Amino acid sequence: MSHLMGLAIESLVALLLVWTIIYCRMLNKRLKILKADEQSLKATISELITATEIAERAIGGLKVTVRECDENLGAQLSEASDLSGSLGKQIAVGSEILKRLCDIAVAARATSETAAPARADAKSVVAAAQAFAERRRGLAA
Repeated sequence: MSHLMGLAIESLVALLLVWTIIYCRMLNKRLKILKADEQSLKATISELITATEIAERAIGGLKVTVRECDENLGAQLSEASDLSGSLGKQIAVGSEILKRLCDIAVAARATSETAAPARADAKSVVAAAQAFAERRRGLAA
């Protein structure tokens, strides 16, 4: 009986040893898969780091471009504002000159209708033009 008991115990130990070997092989396969996944994960992380560096450089370039555009647009807007003010003043002066020219033309017509000779008409136009020129010089000074 003691031989049977020893044989049963040794058989049980052998069975457990076989089961342990099979389990170790399964674990070894899983570890190999994990190792392969680790390598692909490292490669993915490396690619992400490279992409991040490229993106950081691109962002830096965009910031510089934005700054340059802001400076250029600011200067152009300032210049446009100055030109707009200048044009407004010139339009006002032009309107005043046009009004005066209309007044001169009306006065010349009235004078030509009342004065018979054409020479008097020409003299009044010349006088009106000289008066206009003197007023213009007075405004410019």
